[in-house]
Amino acid sequence: MTKVIVSKKETYTGHNDCIYTLERSQYPHIFYSGAGDGMVVQWDLKNPDKGQLIAKLPNSIYGLHFLEKVNLLAVGHNYDGLHFLDCDKKKEVSSLNFTDAAIFDITTFRDKMYVGDGKGILHVIGLNPLKALDKIKVAEKSVRCLAVNEVSNELAIGTSDNTILIMNLSDLSLKYTLADHKNSVFTIRYSPDSQLLLSGGRDAHLKIWDVKGGYVLLEDIVAHMYAINNIAFSPDGKHFVTCSMDKSIKVWNVERFKLLKVIDKARHAGHGTSVNKLLWSEYNNLLASASDDRTISIWDIELNN
Repeated sequence: MTKVIVSKKETYTGHNDCIYTLERSQYPHIFYSGAGDGMVVQWDLKNPDKGQLIAKLPNSIYGLHFLEKVNLLAVGHNYDGLHFLDCDKKKEVSSLNFTDAAIFDITTFRDKMYVGDGKGILHVIGLNPLKALDKIKVAEKSVRCLAVNEVSNELAIGTSDNTILIMNLSDLSLKYTLADHKNSVFTIRYSPDSQLLLSGGRDAHLKIWDVKGGYVLLEDIVAHMYAINNIAFSPDGKHFVTCSMDKSIKVWNVERFKLLKVIDKARHAGHGTSVNKLLWSEYNNLLASASDDRTISIWDIELNN
């Protein structure tokens, strides 16, 4: 049985509102955060709590996405489309206003970017040149989360219609509609080997789907007391973490979907309010968690078999 030892390494402060999103960079030790205060901040795991302000926008930021090929950070600015930041120069280099709705998630595949908004629209953005290519109404309510499976050439879309849509990336035709969640789907994540899709949301259920089997539901786990906000895999792909509105982070193994550890305020000086986003870095296997309490916690997760 795997023994999990958790220690809290650091607490990063500086945001003035709820922190909604975390995003990687080209370097394992550097990541970005976006919050309700409109600030985009760069953090360095080698230099704890030395955050650098990259941009200050007027509205809340729910979606960040790093574009590795061009070394730019795409920022989903609520009610004002996308802003593209050069993080080295700490300045905006371009923007694209294609929606007046909140942007909840952003992802890319090859030369296209996919953006989900609060009006239930999936936007397709060309990256070279930068322009809006298409928009598809996929939900009556919000599009909350997106995930790409490069192996199966599929885009998964989680919605506040309580559904997950699986679309063919070649032509954006609908392949599957997964309607097992009882409320909004807040997070979806393909496993690193592309064989599984994990999902969670307001119903507090963690669901595991078999991709090759046509998205047959393998497991349905009541994983938290309240909404599951995010799922992240470990760098080696053998474990994953979930975080919740119930203020906790939970560590699971992939092989048996077994709960291994609960990280919370009482036992580990965890967050005092909803935990919104997770980022499991390759740098020393450190886990970052962002919360409504305006802090980012850095965790050392030691897994011993």
